[in-house]
Amino acid sequence: MKKALLLLLALVLLPLGVSSAQVALSERPHWSVARNDSTALAPDPARTPEAVIQVYAARLWGWRGALGVHSWIAFKPAGAATYERYEVVRWSNPVVRQRQGQPDTRWAGNEPELLLDRRGAEAARLIPQIRAAIASYPHADEYVIWPGPNSNSFIAHIVHAVPELGARMPSNAVGRDFPAGVWNVEWLSGTRDLRGSIAGLIGFSAGASGVELQFMGLVAGLDFRQPGLIVPAFGRIDLWPV
Repeated sequence: MKKALLLLLALVLLPLGVSSAQVALSERPHWSVARNDSTALAPDPARTPEAVIQVYAARLWGWRGALGVHSWIAFKPAGAATYERYEVVRWSNPVVRQRQGQPDTRWAGNEPELLLDRRGAEAARLIPQIRAAIASYPHADEYVIWPGPNSNSFIAHIVHAVPELGARMPSNAVGRDFPAGVWNVEWLSGTRDLRGSIAGLIGFSAGASGVELQFMGLVAGLDFRQPGLIVPAFGRIDLWPV
């Protein structure tokens, strides 16, 4: 039992230490002067008349970037001239911020990862459901960096409310497991996984997507759909290409 506990601590603390060292040794400008320009991951609305839905995540600035990412969602209905981008930020009141424009910008200088890209008639059908999910977010006046509710709790709420999106939150999206109550168990039909959590601090997920164990916001496990290891603080590490 003691050896198993030591192994578990090593699996959690070693990646966290390496990630923290990388952030501490990197030279990055202050977030206020960091790049926030487009990365050209989103199609140009002028050349893309069809509906588009995209979900992004990017590393946070400073020491928080050693632990996780910030996520957001953007979409445009068919024929729209610009995107609508929704995200939770702590300096906004209410914390859910909506703005027009580029959905694929860097976050505090960090490159975004495109988590979901849906287009066409299916995207057009899902956009009203996403709007309803945004309007029903129960923590629109709350922001707690850890364990939540935060930006990742907001996107996780949308993903759960609209399972047909089929989106998967990154394992290092701290706050994604923040529950609606102290104890929460649910079946995620979009990814066919059983998920459980105690106050967003201890949890699990098991099913078609893989197996994950969550402790204090850090996640370890195996990804079945895109074979890979899920490492605390780092996220996915590919085992081999699908």
